[in-house]
Amino acid sequence: MEPEALGLGVSRQCELLGLPRSTWYYQPADESPENLALMRQIDATYLVHPTFGSRMMAQWLRRTGEKVNRKRIQRLMRLMGLQAIYPRPRTSVPAAEHRIFPYLLRNRVVARPDEVWSADITYLPLAHGFMYLVAILDWHSRYVIAWELSNTLDATFCVSALEQALAFGRPEIFNTDQGAQFTSQAFTGVLEDAGIQISMDGRGRALDNVFVERLWRTLKYEDVYVRGYETVPQLTTGLHRFFDFYGHARPHSALDYRTPWEVYSAGRRSHRRTRVAAAPKIPA
Repeated sequence: MEPEALGLGVSRQCELLGLPRSTWYYQPADESPENLALMRQIDATYLVHPTFGSRMMAQWLRRTGEKVNRKRIQRLMRLMGLQAIYPRPRTSVPAAEHRIFPYLLRNRVVARPDEVWSADITYLPLAHGFMYLVAILDWHSRYVIAWELSNTLDATFCVSALEQALAFGRPEIFNTDQGAQFTSQAFTGVLEDAGIQISMDGRGRALDNVFVERLWRTLKYEDVYVRGYETVPQLTTGLHRFFDFYGHARPHSALDYRTPWEVYSAGRRSHRRTRVAAAPKIPA
């Protein structure tokens, strides 16, 4: 029986599923069926070969039998927010309202939760379109603090995820790439107002944010590619399930086979006890 026949309106259905009502009305970004299939191949190839630019990607796909030219691949990779990982010369100066901050994490050993958070955006395929996902992750524990979906690459959904994360905790340093969403005043202003140091990867060096890159590979190979979501509500429900499993049930070898939440919550408790013990004693 359809939910509507049971007297369940859209708001109630979203409430029961734990979804924001806006998700119900989201239409995925659209492309032709041929381009959607090609974008799926580009995405899977990029996860394995992130140094491929549009020229090499076109050559690679031609060897698999695809009849594509570089211009088409270039457009689709730009639409997907993908660029080859290699250092680039500084060929342009960003607008004044889009400041670039230095990378603060080189050779830094991150020893506890909430010391460093990072954010990144990835493309997620659907049966008849695609969406963009932003996630905010704690470097020490790999715990995903917050995430948000959008059908456009504007800064709004990144700011929304950031505000959700800051309601949960606060890092010393926040690291991103130099994407327009993260260099915008709307995003950096929230971090500066909260007194958080801002760190940005070197241009074209996505591996500076390697923990988020590993998260994307796990998400796509263990969930998105396997399940083949058709609609935005299905994808949203699936992401809730995946991030709950990833954070609270899936052991990580890099964490001595503990879960991200076990490491994150234990580290927070330990740091809180240390701060209390180090606090100056008030004379009686």
